[in-house]
Amino acid sequence: MTTPVLQMTGVDKSFGATRALSGVQLTAHAGEIHALMGENGAGKSTLMKILSGVYQPDAGEIRIAGAAVRLDNPAASRAMGISLIYQELAVAPHMSVAENVFMGSEPRSRFGFSDRGAMLRRTDEVLHQLGARFRASDRAGALSIAEQQQVEIARALIHQGRVLIMDEPTAALSDREAEHLFSVVRKLRDEGMAIIYISHRMSEVYALADRVTVLRDGKYVGEIERESIDSNRLVQMMVGRPLDDFYQHERRERGGREPVLRVADVGGGKVRPASFTVARGEVLGLAGLVGAGRTELARLIFGADARSSGTIQLEGKVIDIADPRAAMQAGIAYVPEDRKSLGLFLQLGVRENTILNVVGRHTRFGLVDHRALKARAKVAVARLGVKASHLELPVGRLSGGNQQKVLLARWLEIGPKVLILDEPTRGVDIGAKSEIYQLIHALAESGVGVIVISSELPEIIGICDRVLVMREGAITGELSGDSITQENIMRLATDTDGLSGSERGDVEAEINHG
Repeated sequence: MTTPVLQMTGVDKSFGATRALSGVQLTAHAGEIHALMGENGAGKSTLMKILSGVYQPDAGEIRIAGAAVRLDNPAASRAMGISLIYQELAVAPHMSVAENVFMGSEPRSRFGFSDRGAMLRRTDEVLHQLGARFRASDRAGALSIAEQQQVEIARALIHQGRVLIMDEPTAALSDREAEHLFSVVRKLRDEGMAIIYISHRMSEVYALADRVTVLRDGKYVGEIERESIDSNRLVQMMVGRPLDDFYQHERRERGGREPVLRVADVGGGKVRPASFTVARGEVLGLAGLVGAGRTELARLIFGADARSSGTIQLEGKVIDIADPRAAMQAGIAYVPEDRKSLGLFLQLGVRENTILNVVGRHTRFGLVDHRALKARAKVAVARLGVKASHLELPVGRLSGGNQQKVLLARWLEIGPKVLILDEPTRGVDIGAKSEIYQLIHALAESGVGVIVISSELPEIIGICDRVLVMREGAITGELSGDSITQENIMRLATDTDGLSGSERGDVEAEINHG
């Protein structure tokens, strides 16, 4: 084994009385992708800020290519060939790509002026190496998020980086953009760079990682080689209990329980007329491939899209849902798949986001009772275990799991009779997933009818009492009890007749990873 390009051993870090890291270690080799995993608060960000020179450790040693180093500031870290790409990108929008890439290290002409021509030529060379579709002279602010990531990667290459740290790099990317990023990451690995990849998404770790290091509560738990990467093992290392524990519940039978929601021949857009019921206290799953019509059906029920046919009954009464406001007033809540674009106001605080749907209940003579709303928000976020330093903190600064909890808290404030959850655990860590599952079951126990749309088969199988499967805009079947299996869902979600074994495997992978 060659000398590691990076070794961190015995790293400690405290902030006052809070111990953030205790005896943590991390090793990375040239030409490998090393995933760093752990729940929010596990210490990943603190460890990377030490490596990038933002924080200094209280104890421990850092070696680069075998030599002990001190990284007293970010400049010292960059000089050692270490580059960190944060989840929130550090790109100056009004500057050109080349100016962003060379910021603070512009080449000089023999007269001491910035050599713009050299900057443009060298930047275009690196962009070509990355397969970028934009030029060094383009304005950075006109680029997509995925392209701005490439600008930051180009900056690392310009500075002859040896270690590239990527913190949740796909959080704001589409699936196609993420796939392109993966190809770039693999190319950099093959060219000899050591890449530390921070992600909570299991599918990305399976696709990319050569090794995985897991942290829990600020401590080093262990390291796994690629051939031994397994979801059950990773989850147990991250949270201290097996994956199966997340889904343990007894399926509720509908017998003797009245329907809280009855959907009859509801159709519109790509959704063919659909009929089903949701019993009081039942968790109903909607499964199928992406594009099968699950979200579209939910939006018809919630009034976000216009129905072309069908009726909706709530507690035995036909209700006219012409828009989301009517749905809310009737007692139907909908948590959308894209919480950042369709659910939350990221610049507003936790309090404003939490009480948005109930402001009208605390208004008298045209005046808003802010004290009552603040007290209500405080109770709501405490009930869901939202971790925020204060209620005025902008929601955009919270972790994905805490953002999702804030959005759930807002919709629970209306006291829903039916709660529709579209991809409720997408983009949250494993600990937050567990808490959301517990909340779903608690709501069902209280009598709320819950509809869960998810592209993760283990989630659908593990938390739902009954499952409807959709394909091409139509409900193709219903599963309950022991018939809720991956094989049965796949059979109903796809037309697998005539497919080879490998083709069925591709379909199964697509269902599992959405």
